[in-house]
Amino acid sequence: MKTAHTLAELGWSAFFADQCRTDEAALLPQRVATVHRARMGALSKAGPAKLMLPIHTNTGDYAVGDWVLVEAGTQMLRRRLERRTVLERRREGSVAPQLAAANVDALFIVTSCNADFNPTRLERYLALANQGGPKPVIVLTKADVAEDAERYRREAMALQRDLAVVLVNPREPDAATHLEPWCGPGRTVAVVGSSGVGKSTLVNTLAGPDHAAPQATGGIREHDAKGRHTTTSRSLHAIAGGGWVIDTPGIRSLQLGDAAEGLETLFAEITELAPACRFRDCTHAHEPGCAVQAAVAEGQLDPDRVARWRILRAENRGNTVVPTGPRGNKRR
Repeated sequence: MKTAHTLAELGWSAFFADQCRTDEAALLPQRVATVHRARMGALSKAGPAKLMLPIHTNTGDYAVGDWVLVEAGTQMLRRRLERRTVLERRREGSVAPQLAAANVDALFIVTSCNADFNPTRLERYLALANQGGPKPVIVLTKADVAEDAERYRREAMALQRDLAVVLVNPREPDAATHLEPWCGPGRTVAVVGSSGVGKSTLVNTLAGPDHAAPQATGGIREHDAKGRHTTTSRSLHAIAGGGWVIDTPGIRSLQLGDAAEGLETLFAEITELAPACRFRDCTHAHEPGCAVQAAVAEGQLDPDRVARWRILRAENRGNTVVPTGPRGNKRR
């Protein structure tokens, strides 16, 4: 297994190089590969490395996939570079977002062609990807045991315009072939989804037979298609043929916050109709002259989709902290 890589193979680009100051010429760029409560690991041109953390470093401020500058020899972390893309989520009852991954090119949203398929949850993931920057791709698993896998594909494609949807069997060697358009040297993908849908199996397949299995795998409960959490932390793994994959723990609850732009992209058909409403602050619920309600009445918009948009929009507003007042005081 190859342990040393060029910076370009690790995902380095002009976006990061342009952030390096002249007085930082002696510092080495490295990519964060693991983040734990009190320690962090990175990948460098020489291979895996343990980062030395300054006193009072909060590892929660770093994400797998981050680029950092470190001192040669001591491996002391000095600075994190600005992220090109970022994935962060809100946990129920938490104000601060939790970092999931950084500098990701594509987000593989994995779900099964069974009871796990949940349009509402998928829309949350899509809003997360739209807001953070990576290209969302829905990966449908267990199609080989589904009575009508194409129905699941059609339902998934209807969730967002021009959405990529791929049917795969993660256990088959050719699964990686179906996902090649989003992988490749220097590119990074992240994998999210509920437990038991085949995320860890997919990560192992992407890593290829020449790599030790990065993640353990587990079964699912037949009555509700739910699985056990087999991935407990985030980490960066090499993909066969080049590129990198970040697996994430299964998520049972995903709250939206600070994702207004992501929701606008997700519900583009509603966003584009809004300017035609009579009132600028139209809620698309009961106001006269509402273009959205008119489209629903004419059968051009799915009423269930509008209802889900309304719920997610309200949730996002409630979880978004906005600055107010002359001193920049914040309220929710």
